[in-house]
Amino acid sequence: MEEKVVQTLREGSLLRVEINRPKSLNALNREVLESLRTTFEELKGDTSLRAVIITGAGEKAFVAGADIQSMSDLDEAGIRSYVELGQQVMRSIEQCHVPVIAAVNGFALGGGLELALSCDIILASSKAKLGQPEVNLGIIPGFGGTQRLIYRCGVGTARRLCYTGDILSAEEGARLGIVDQVFEPEALLEQAHAMAQTIASKGPLAVWGAKEVIREAQDGLLCEGLSKEVEKFLELFQSADRKEGMAAFLEKRTPDFTGQ
Repeated sequence: MEEKVVQTLREGSLLRVEINRPKSLNALNREVLESLRTTFEELKGDTSLRAVIITGAGEKAFVAGADIQSMSDLDEAGIRSYVELGQQVMRSIEQCHVPVIAAVNGFALGGGLELALSCDIILASSKAKLGQPEVNLGIIPGFGGTQRLIYRCGVGTARRLCYTGDILSAEEGARLGIVDQVFEPEALLEQAHAMAQTIASKGPLAVWGAKEVIREAQDGLLCEGLSKEVEKFLELFQSADRKEGMAAFLEKRTPDFTGQ
């Protein structure tokens, strides 16, 4: 029987969600996004749930990004559907009534970092790598990265990461405020579970209430920014630079951008 691309494990009041495409470095294709959406939709109204942990299968990647191969041939309607689905998934995680902990066990690039940013708490392996390298493809982040980075690390760092595509170590991510804590790889899931248990031991109404009001502090501007991000992403996706950037990525060569 074929394994699910998103696997879940319920342990009492805690839920672990694992992206399970290790051969593709857990890249976010449509199947993964739809499975994540379904998973979080099914959590609504679950008053016995206290915390969720999201991680990636294997030792190399949390989520290495969006699935460039599947994206590259999409037409205008297809890419709009894909990006809007991605944004819906990130919002559903962000709006989950319980805290969501990202256990970043490896690469968290592009859509992978955006997935982590939609979580309440980001814990990372010391071997993790983080970044928004979409500029190398001639596009911008499309799942909320341009907006949520600002709330995590400030507008200056958000600009640098989106303009340069720089890849950060876990320690640098922690110094900048993107990552909350860094652990040795073998201790990451244990520490994530311990934090989830700590949260579960607190008054649930207070935890849910804290999450709600903290989220509402940023929701107005965030929603407006997310909408603008989608439209700019779709505009750039039609450019010659995007086609060149993705072709170069798939062909493992340096892109030759023309500004068109």
